[in-house]
Amino acid sequence: MHYDTALRAYPSKRIEEIESADILVGIPCYNNETTITHVIQMVSHGLATYYKGMQCVIFVADGGSTDDSREVAKEFQLKPWQEKIVSIYRGPGGKGTALRSLFETAARLDVKVCAMVDSDLRSITPEWVKFLLEPVLERNYQFVAPVYLRHKYDGTITNNIVYNLTRALYGKRVRQPIGGDFAISRDLARFYTEQDVWETDVARFGIDIWMTTSAITQGFRICQSNLGAKIHDAKDPGQHLGPMFRQVLSALFSLMERYEGRWKKIRGSEPVETFGYEGYVEPEPVNVNLERMIELFKAGYGQFSPLWRDIFSEGCFAEIEKAAAMDSPRFHFSTESWVKILYELAATFHLWDVNRIQLLDLMTPLYFARVASFVRQSWEMSSQEAEALVEDQAMKFEEDKDYLVKVWEEKSAKKAGVQTNP
Repeated sequence: MHYDTALRAYPSKRIEEIESADILVGIPCYNNETTITHVIQMVSHGLATYYKGMQCVIFVADGGSTDDSREVAKEFQLKPWQEKIVSIYRGPGGKGTALRSLFETAARLDVKVCAMVDSDLRSITPEWVKFLLEPVLERNYQFVAPVYLRHKYDGTITNNIVYNLTRALYGKRVRQPIGGDFAISRDLARFYTEQDVWETDVARFGIDIWMTTSAITQGFRICQSNLGAKIHDAKDPGQHLGPMFRQVLSALFSLMERYEGRWKKIRGSEPVETFGYEGYVEPEPVNVNLERMIELFKAGYGQFSPLWRDIFSEGCFAEIEKAAAMDSPRFHFSTESWVKILYELAATFHLWDVNRIQLLDLMTPLYFARVASFVRQSWEMSSQEAEALVEDQAMKFEEDKDYLVKVWEEKSAKKAGVQTNP
């Protein structure tokens, strides 16, 4: 079913009544009754403290929560001059559709700036509102990505995949391309709404990386804002991150196909301007089960090694084989191998027109191997010291970019050959 709006009748009517606003802050929400009140309260305080003279709307875009998230959100009393809309969005289930309803609202209210914050945040403060909105309102930026002080084992998909690939592909050092807390200008909100992606997987997952990549490749003015420590419902990589790994990689690799003409020309990267919080606080620890990740990798090796041998180059497969034979205290899966494996995987994804999700399923154990290796390497380090490892890894992705172009072009030629000689 094609649908032309993510807004139901009730929020549409409320938008008409409000008519226009300066600031819109969206909170995509699904079964977050324990944290949503705190997030709304901090946003409301931030707007009251820093933007009291402006017309402000808080928009809760709910995915049909089965707990009391909506009721709790409705009951929270805002300041008398602030507006609140609590709605269930229309369209495919997922954060992407929640954000589409927010972008539509931003366009209809003709706001100066639209921000979005996750509904499971425990560390959000009123200052986050200022840090996110100020670059758009006062410095004419169109896209603000977050930077957080995160524990070294929080954000393993970002640290080992998304930051590296985004930086190496598109030449901008956006540290948290899938951070979840962003601010955008009115024209970027309109641009997002008009894109033909809302019935694809972007609407279900992939929304954060799609937003970041689109803003970079379309030439919008981008910056980052440091929000301080991020404390949320962090996940143990060995327990919860397999599905997220698949979803994020699927979005990343699909975007590589769309923007192939752009990233092939780019070498090196440049920093983006960063504003916001200037202090340092040690983030809350995130517990990881190192043994479990190594076990998951070895079980995957037992199951998938014949397929991995077919998919990867001899050199890469030899490195995988070597890691599978290591015991836990000595476990190591080198950064150089990981770079080549991810680049070969991107090219294989491009070659395969069907069974792409199965391809990514096959790769999840290799991701666990890389995270386990990173955990071992950084075991004695502070989160700040571990950040140097992340930066070192990102440089290796940049330095090896010619290898990506080479394997991508080989697979592209193969794909063309397959199609012309059935």
